[in-house]
Amino acid sequence: MKITKICCIGAGYVGGPTMAVIAQKCPHIQVTVVDLNVDRINAWNDPNTDNIPIYEPGLSEIVAAARGRNLFFSTNVEKAIDEAQVIFISVNTPTKTYGKGKGMAADLKYIELCARQIAKIAKENKIVVEKSTLPVRTAEAIKSILDNTGNGVQFQILSNPEFLAEGTAVTDLLDPDRILIGGDTTPEGEKAINALVEVYSSWVEKDKILTTNVWSSELSKLTANAFLAQRISSINAMSELCEKTGADVNEVARAIGMDSRIGSKFLKSSVGFGGSCFQKDILNLVYIAKSYGLSEVADYWEQVIIMNDHQKRRFSNKIVQTLYNTVADKKITFLGWAFKKDTNDTRESAAIYVADDLINEQAKISVYDPKVSRSKILSDLDYLATRSSTENENLVQAFDDAYAACNNAHAVAILTEWDEFKTYDWKKIYDSMQKPAFVFDGRNILNKKEMEAIGFVYQGIGS
Repeated sequence: MKITKICCIGAGYVGGPTMAVIAQKCPHIQVTVVDLNVDRINAWNDPNTDNIPIYEPGLSEIVAAARGRNLFFSTNVEKAIDEAQVIFISVNTPTKTYGKGKGMAADLKYIELCARQIAKIAKENKIVVEKSTLPVRTAEAIKSILDNTGNGVQFQILSNPEFLAEGTAVTDLLDPDRILIGGDTTPEGEKAINALVEVYSSWVEKDKILTTNVWSSELSKLTANAFLAQRISSINAMSELCEKTGADVNEVARAIGMDSRIGSKFLKSSVGFGGSCFQKDILNLVYIAKSYGLSEVADYWEQVIIMNDHQKRRFSNKIVQTLYNTVADKKITFLGWAFKKDTNDTRESAAIYVADDLINEQAKISVYDPKVSRSKILSDLDYLATRSSTENENLVQAFDDAYAACNNAHAVAILTEWDEFKTYDWKKIYDSMQKPAFVFDGRNILNKKEMEAIGFVYQGIGS
C-alpha cells in the first residue's frame, strides 16, 4: 500500500510539528491537519509563520516551506477523514477530573469522539494511528468502536507514540532515537505497519524503526516517561539532602552521571518537572497498576509524583522563610513561566504552583517570559481555582522586559532555564532591586560565586 494522503486530527503540540516534518520529508504525501478550534487553525495558517500557535525552534521555517504545497490546516474534519488513507489521532488525553479513576486515569472522551467520527465518515478501508499518549489496550477500544459503528469497512489500528521533548521537538523528529510502531500480527496488520514504516523511512534509518505488537508500543510510551521522570525526582530528592549536609547537587550529579551504567541525562536538579506528559503518564501508570491489584507497583511510581510536588512546595517555602517568613506585599519577580526553555507550553509548569503558594501568602508576582503572555499566565492560575480571577489579576503582573519586571523587586525566582537569563546584566538588576536582593535559582543556571560577588543573596537548588 502506497500512502499518498494523511489526515491528523488534532493541531496541538504533537500533531502540528509531527505532520509538518512528515510533509517536509515526504513531498509526495498530502498532509492535512484538522482541528475544531478555529482560532488555532487560523494561527497555523497565518501568513507570518512566526505567529503559529506552537513555538519550537525551527518549526516556523518547516511550516513555511511545506504549507500550501502538501501541508494544509483545516477545520473541515469530515472531508479530511474521507480522503485520507491514514488517520492520525493526536487529540488531548488529560487526566480525568471526574468519576472512576479521577486524578489518575486518562480521560479518553476525545479519543472516543474521534473514533466515532471516523467510523461514521469512512467509506473505504483506513489505517488509524494512535499518536496521543494512551493507556494500554486503548487500541482495542478504538477498534471495537470502529468495527461496530462503522460502514462495514476494514480498519487497522496502529500505535505510534511520540517521544518528543518540547524545545527540541523538531530535532527529535528529524533525527529520532527511534520510531515505534505497534500493530496486529495478522497479515493485514503487518501490511499496515509496513505502510507506515515506508513513510518514516523517507528520512529515518530503518534500523531505528521498531515494530511491536500494539500493547507493547502503548506501554513503552508510558514506561519511557515514567523512567525519565523518576530520574528527575531521584536527583531532586538528593538535592534536599545536599542542602542539609553541605554537598553540592551539581557536583553529585556530575560524579554519578559519569558512571556509564547511569549516564548524565535527566540528572539536572530543579524546582520540579512539568509539561503535559510526565505527571499525566505516571498517574496513568499508577491507575493501571492499581486496576490490576498491583498496589506496591502503584505506590512505587506514585512516589515520583509525590517527590515532584514536594520539590515545588519546598521551593516556595524557601522563598518565604528566607524573606524573613513573610512575603506579604513584597514583589517577587518570576523569570520564566513555561515549564522549560524553548517552548511556550505552560502545562504543569512548576511556576504555576510556586506562584499560587506565594500569592496565598499575599505576595505580588511579576512575570517575564519571552514566549508566554499575561492572559496565559492568568488562565493557568485561574485553572487552579484557589481564588477569584479578579484577585489573580490584581496580584500578578506580566512584563515584556525582564529588567522592568525586576525593578524594585525584593526577590527574583528563576523558574525556566531560558538561555537569555544567563546573559543579563545582573549588576544592573541588583541595583534596581530592594535590598537585600535575593535570587532563588530554581533551575541552577547562574554562577553562585558571581551572583554573590555582585551582592545578591543567592540560593540554588541543592547547593
